[in-house]
Formats: sequence, structure tokens, C-alpha cells
Amino acid sequence: MSEPSVTQVAQAIDHTLLKPEATHADVEALVAEAVELGTYSVCVSPSMLPVAVPEGSDLKVAVVCGFPSGKHTSAVKAAEAAESVARGADEIDMVIDIGAAKEGRFDAVEADVAAVRAAAPSPTVLKVIIESAALSDDEIVGVCRAAAAAGADFVKTSTGFHPSGGASEHAVRLMAQTVPDLQVKASGGVRTLDQARAMMAAGATRLGVSGSRALLGSADGATSGGSGY
Repeated sequence: MSEPSVTQVAQAIDHTLLKPEATHADVEALVAEAVELGTYSVCVSPSMLPVAVPEGSDLKVAVVCGFPSGKHTSAVKAAEAAESVARGADEIDMVIDIGAAKEGRFDAVEADVAAVRAAAPSPTVLKVIIESAALSDDEIVGVCRAAAAAGADFVKTSTGFHPSGGASEHAVRLMAQTVPDLQVKASGGVRTLDQARAMMAAGATRLGVSGSRALLGSADGATSGGSGY
């Protein structure tokens, strides 16, 4: 299979701005850049809603939930997701309780995801951030299965904020193999076109990228700016 073109990579990107100091002017600039680059969506913090999308654009708006620690209660995550949808979010990227996964309490992870799914039912897209770099392979398998059982649409590697690191080809491949009926989003440290293509070859159908312009211009594979949340 031929590698995706620059345009196809762009169409898989959630163009992301999650810095705590982000302003509404920054989000307006993010949207303009996303439209220019042809990304699938913008991904922002809940307080940035509503996001004005240019008339005639099919740009989607994704919002994080329980971010970045995942240590919020399920009720808080559900309320945050419901409010975000009411304020215009098309997609919700929620963080699981990583500690529950480390303890092997996958039923608790499933219940957490199910609470958010109930608060943000289809057609809202639900992505479940598992923080794969902080998990063992067995834990990755367990949380992916829990997310699938709870009705998620995607499993997502990382917040981009965890000290353990971000996405890896290994994690993406394992996630895609574990829950073939779900899609996989690779985020955290995806900074070059070569890295993006490698993640897509491993099974990612969506990419979380903050430095999208640099990535799409990095055909030589040189490391470029942007955190790649």
C-alpha cells in the first residue's frame, strides 16, 4: 500500500492547542491555520468553546475531557463532556483514570468511559486517551477492551503531557490489533511527516498534532517544533 500523501496526512490531523495560557485569539488563529492546512479538526480545551468555524467549512471541533490527569470523577467527566457538546463540540477526547488501569481495575475504566458515552451519545465521537507510554502491553490491551465495551469510537495513545512520553508505533499497532472495530489516534510527539506516516502505517487513522504546519512541511523527516499533543 502506498504511503499517504501530505494532503491525506493533513486530513487525519486534529490540529491541537491545549496550552494552559492559550487565548481566544490563539484559538481563532488555530482555526484559520487548520482551514488553510486542510486538517480534519481543531482540538481545544473546554473553556475555549464555542469555537467559530468559517461558514462552508467542514472542520470539526474536538474538546478534551478529564484532561490531562484523568483523575476527575466519572460524574465530573460526564458533566464536562455534556457541557462541551452543548457548546458545539463534535468530538470528545477523554482521559481514563491511569491508576485504575495500573491496578488492573478495567471494570472501573469501562464504567468511567460509559459515563462519558452516556453524557455524549453518538453522533458525538468519543476518543479514549489511555496514556499508553505509562502502561504495560497487558494494561494497554485491558483498557482498549474496556473502551470498546463502553461504546467508544477511538482509543488514543496519549495526552502529550505525561512524563512517560507519547505515541509509539508499537502501542498504536497493539491498540489497533486489540480493538479492530475501533479507530486509533496517535498523539504525543508526532512531529514529522515520516513519524505521521509511520503511525498511520501502524494503524492510526487520526493524529493529534500541535505543530501541524511544521509537520506537513517536514518531508525530510527532520525534527520540527510543536509538542504533538
